[in-house]
Amino acid sequence: MFWKKRFSFDKIPDLSGKVVIVTGGNTGIGFVTARELARKNAHVFVASRTSERGERAVELIKKETNKDAVEFLQLDLKSLNSVKLAAETFLARKLPLHILVNNAGIMATPFEKTSDGIQDQFGVNHLGHFLFTLLLLPTIKASDSARIVNVSSMAHERAPPAGIEFEKLNDPNALNSFQRYYQSKLANVLFTLELNKRLSGTNVYCNSLHPGIIKTELTRGVVADWGSWIKPFVYISTFFMITADDGALTQLYCATSPEIEEKNFRGKYFVPYGEVSEPIAQGKDEELAKKLWDFSENLIKEKLGDDVFSKSYA
Repeated sequence: MFWKKRFSFDKIPDLSGKVVIVTGGNTGIGFVTARELARKNAHVFVASRTSERGERAVELIKKETNKDAVEFLQLDLKSLNSVKLAAETFLARKLPLHILVNNAGIMATPFEKTSDGIQDQFGVNHLGHFLFTLLLLPTIKASDSARIVNVSSMAHERAPPAGIEFEKLNDPNALNSFQRYYQSKLANVLFTLELNKRLSGTNVYCNSLHPGIIKTELTRGVVADWGSWIKPFVYISTFFMITADDGALTQLYCATSPEIEEKNFRGKYFVPYGEVSEPIAQGKDEELAKKLWDFSENLIKEKLGDDVFSKSYA
């Protein structure tokens, strides 16, 4: 699929004074996003699971942009305790938060559970970001003209007929690895839908997007689950993929373009390169979005205690 490139790095406005967190900012489109935001003078936190890869990305961004306001933030989305600690670590800095890019993700990985006993693609791609966002929300709302960007995928269009199979979430035989990925990407769209409703009347612009089919490390999960025989097919498919630089453009548009505010884009779904599109019907199902929110909130309370949200999204 080919899209008209209506947004580019040079259209990113000056971001002096803006504070940003990019999850998965150590690699792929997350790295490009963090790099370009830093280049435009934002104070950028690269949220990554390992300090080795995160710190390496920070140093590379500093070198490529000649900017020093880039920091590493420890965030392991496979652990709700790590997510909570990451939010608390950032909040302890008493900084505003103008842009949150929920970019990190895994794709089509072998069935596995997180440290909290939750199916990992749902846990990493949706639940970890759900918790991280809500813990940071009071600070986001208190910041001047803020953005929340949830990176989904056109893969959400192939989610199960039920949308989210809540009761079968931890059943390794219910869905294959790709179907679990599709389901998690629909969850990103639904989370955006419900969060945007709850942000009514605030200065926070929350949107989701499909970044494109991109040549990144994301395909490693496919090989891990399906075996080395699939490597030639993955390699051939890369000829039809866009670069990480191009793949980052849509989330950079959602995170920085003045058009978001000028056109009051809230709760929208974007495709490359900054075009408003429509998710499938399930992605616009307000009842399903509310059900996902309640399910996610209750699941986190079950794992971390009822008081985990006592100071969040007030």
